Amino acid sequence: MNRFMQLAYEEAMRGMNAGAGGPFGAVIVREGEVIATAHNSVLRTNDPTMHAEIAAIRAASAKLGRFDLSDCELYATCQPCPMCQGAIQWARLKKVYYGASAEDAAQGGFDDAAFHANPPTMEAVDSDEMRGLFSLWLQKPDRQGY
Repeated sequence: MNRFMQLAYEEAMRGMNAGAGGPFGAVIVREGEVIATAHNSVLRTNDPTMHAEIAAIRAASAKLGRFDLSDCELYATCQPCPMCQGAIQWARLKKVYYGASAEDAAQGGFDDAAFHANPPTMEAVDSDEMRGLFSLWLQKPDRQGY
């Protein structure tokens, strides 16, 4: 087994055995060095966003002191869900390696298809006022893009 995927597997087992969350682990690597490891902690934290990938991104960003992880790679025990995929893109991770597929996860009781089939209702409110926030942002002399 790939050594980084082995660490992700061990994280998944650690979290699962501790009752922290589902069977998911993640490792972030930069130039062959492990930067962060994490497991799913949804049950322990009562936070639906505490997926292994999100937790690993948070830990790596804190350790490196930056939000841009474009020089890093992610190893995950399972194909990232849509939320994690978004976080991976915002973190600018250059490559993701995963083990199990989304179909494998669905067979294990973690089916993302329900989110696609039943999205929440969305409605714009106070758009003119909220749009003004972007003008204020652009006028900010110390703004930093991301």
